[in-house]
Amino acid sequence: MSPRIDAIRPRKGPPTLYGGGSGTDAARLRTDGGIDRARPDDLLELAVDRGRVPWQVGALLVLDRAPDPAAVRQALADRVRSIPRLRRKLVRTPPLCGRPVWIDDPDFAIERHVREVTCPDPADDAALHEVAMQAVGTPLSLRHSPWAAVVVTGLHGRGALVVVFHHVLADGVGGLAVLTRLADGAPPVENGGFPRRPPGVRRLLGDAMAARTRAVAHLPRGLRQVRDAVRELRATRAPRAPRSSLTRPTGTRRALRVVRADLAAVRSVAHAHGGTINDVLLTAVGGALGTLLSRRGESTPQVVVSVPISSRIDTDAARLGNAVGVLPVAVPTTGPPIARLAAVARTTADGRAAPRAASAVLLDAAFRLVALTGALPWILDHQDLVTTFVTNLRGPTRPIAFLGARIDAVVPLTTTTGNVPVVFGALSYAGALTLTVVADPDACAELDALVADLRTEIDELCAATNPSPRPRAAHRSG
Repeated sequence: MSPRIDAIRPRKGPPTLYGGGSGTDAARLRTDGGIDRARPDDLLELAVDRGRVPWQVGALLVLDRAPDPAAVRQALADRVRSIPRLRRKLVRTPPLCGRPVWIDDPDFAIERHVREVTCPDPADDAALHEVAMQAVGTPLSLRHSPWAAVVVTGLHGRGALVVVFHHVLADGVGGLAVLTRLADGAPPVENGGFPRRPPGVRRLLGDAMAARTRAVAHLPRGLRQVRDAVRELRATRAPRAPRSSLTRPTGTRRALRVVRADLAAVRSVAHAHGGTINDVLLTAVGGALGTLLSRRGESTPQVVVSVPISSRIDTDAARLGNAVGVLPVAVPTTGPPIARLAAVARTTADGRAAPRAASAVLLDAAFRLVALTGALPWILDHQDLVTTFVTNLRGPTRPIAFLGARIDAVVPLTTTTGNVPVVFGALSYAGALTLTVVADPDACAELDALVADLRTEIDELCAATNPSPRPRAAHRSG
């Protein structure tokens, strides 16, 4: 007899897996496969999804021509076969059987995950960005694999595809692995025998007991991980976020703005001052937020930025999930741009000395424990540890294509949660650096001015290293 799946409402956690089931289910589920457990980091991402906006991320792919929607649906149906998680759903296990597991969804249907939307104004990037943010803001069901693709039509010669997934499915590094696998030229890797039979209770219990035994045997290593986690969290000595209007409750609306910069220029200024591309981004964000606060009549010498740090540089489509810690960075808001860059570079260099994403050990346990009490939404709405979030991903260095259409741009799509009304994302692709600002427009009415200040900060940083005239970063107000 196969386990039976009980569905519950989305955003409340995965369905439950337990013994029993009908003969029909058993006929549809084939040979038993390996156990694909959710990582502790994945459960943290699931716990965070308690706010007014779903905890989802994605990417907007801008194509040089419009693909046929039916062809997109067929291509995705074929290509997801090589990405196991995109045809699996997350289910809870019986008591003592360990963390939730990903199992093949016998009811998988590509039509459930792919839909079409017509852009209301093909000539305006703002309209396209609004479509993308609506896609990210539409809750995905956990009854099936939590991802979606939106084919944007009506762009008059251009095409666009929005890919969205719940954060429990993958982090940013994993999301890039998915996009690469969905693009043209990826070698087909068939996930044969679909759908496989879910692991039985006896096997789940045995696997969970073996994991607990290994944990006891590796207790010294676990203690070292806790030590490394404390070291990472204390490395930057970042104080609590100063009181300002940048930490306030958020509503349900989100707006997207995009700034594009030359990747080589940003890399050049970073290396010239002993920093990284991420240091340049943090410096620009700090300066732009400082200007915003100054306009509001507030004086804040620094802001605290939470920077996600992945424990892996890359991954593949068969190894998704989350492996992310955080690095809180105190970023100055005033002073010459190059001086601020040097200060940020020194601060982050200390933080990078700790093992990558070591803080996840403590944060995962703490957040999940708080989530069990039901207090997590209140804490997220009243936290005073960080001012904003800045993510940075390294995408393909050369242009890629989808159904023969060249992908001209990849725009990272993030969201905000709790009392952080403005967040920033960056992604490098084919020599370009795309920066996004996502904000609650009701809590940050000066969004366009903030984006203009961010562009100015990047221009000034690049000009300080290369005084020769150069084109300004392109600003898109969408």
